[in-house]
Amino acid sequence: MAQLPVPLYFEYYKRTYRIDRTPDGGLTGYLYNRSTGGFDRRADLIQKVLFATSNPEISRLDEDEFIDETERIRAHYLHGDGPIFALYETIDGLYDQAKSEGRRLDPEEGALVDSLRKRTFRMWEEEFARQAAGEPPSFEYRSDVGG
Repeated sequence: MAQLPVPLYFEYYKRTYRIDRTPDGGLTGYLYNRSTGGFDRRADLIQKVLFATSNPEISRLDEDEFIDETERIRAHYLHGDGPIFALYETIDGLYDQAKSEGRRLDPEEGALVDSLRKRTFRMWEEEFARQAAGEPPSFEYRSDVGG
């Protein structure tokens, strides 16, 4: 059997889920946690997402869709101060302006939103890596919901 190309990305019951390879060649999965903004290891869901054929609550995403959806969820549930939240406010401002003008985002605005979400995604990844290395958080935030 051919090796599964990873990472693989999914939406799983309104949360993002990523499957990666472990150092020993196995697979593991990570489910987005709304209360922390990070990803919790959830290898137990791998079979469920890989073989979901008719469940509308589980769908395959490409990497850009995964980043976009993760950041859309983070911006909705997480609140705080600092550069990440300033970028979320910029994105909200673009949507608010378009809405007040009765239109969708134009292509340039859409590209800016995509770019900002990729940037905030990287910023979160860097923050969680620093914390995993034993450094204290570089900013404070709170969530509106539990995991």
